Amino acid sequence: MYTRPRKVLIADDEPDILEILKYNLINEGYEVFTARDGDEAIDKARRHLPELIVLDVMMPRKTGVEVCQILRTQPAFRETLIMFLTALNDEATQVKGLETGADDYVSKPVSPKIFLTRVNALFRRMNKTEARVLQAGNLTIDPIRFVVLVDEQEIILAKKEFELLYLLAQKPGRVFLRNEILNQVWGNEVIVGDRTIDVHIRKIRQKLGIDCITTVKGVGYKFEL
Repeated sequence: MYTRPRKVLIADDEPDILEILKYNLINEGYEVFTARDGDEAIDKARRHLPELIVLDVMMPRKTGVEVCQILRTQPAFRETLIMFLTALNDEATQVKGLETGADDYVSKPVSPKIFLTRVNALFRRMNKTEARVLQAGNLTIDPIRFVVLVDEQEIILAKKEFELLYLLAQKPGRVFLRNEILNQVWGNEVIVGDRTIDVHIRKIRQKLGIDCITTVKGVGYKFEL
């Protein structure tokens, strides 16, 4: 049976990086599109609807973080994988990028072998997602349509917020350790701190407006209504 190749969009203002990454992705069997600034990245993302978007953080016109923020507000890109590329290797920049809804973060200079490993790992994690609608009281979590409803009103969550809520809600009452949450939502290829989890939990609580996530001090979090 014929299976179409997965589509990847790479946005970077350095032509050499674009060509190297494009070449390696094509050899791996991906269909690749490129962009050289933030505006072009948004335009091509809307036209081609790639499964993965690779964004350089420091781009002309719009930064990678700005592109990610814009795309994540649109239903068509709530499930799209997003990876950041950047020469900025400080923790604050990494946390900011992941908090906007990115799935991974690769520092420059980029090793093509490591880059391909991370891309393939992202798609493997996506394929393992269990598509089962969860219902708890007045809360509905639908991973098939990537929709959260409270009293039948849709609540817009960022991709990582959705994945975190879905993880906890699959096993109500079970305490998820912080390291377990990091590995299952962000993957062990991504190094993030406790602050990232805390920020996402706070945003979920604010958006849902219901008390459904309990903090177990010094341990982790659990879902309960």
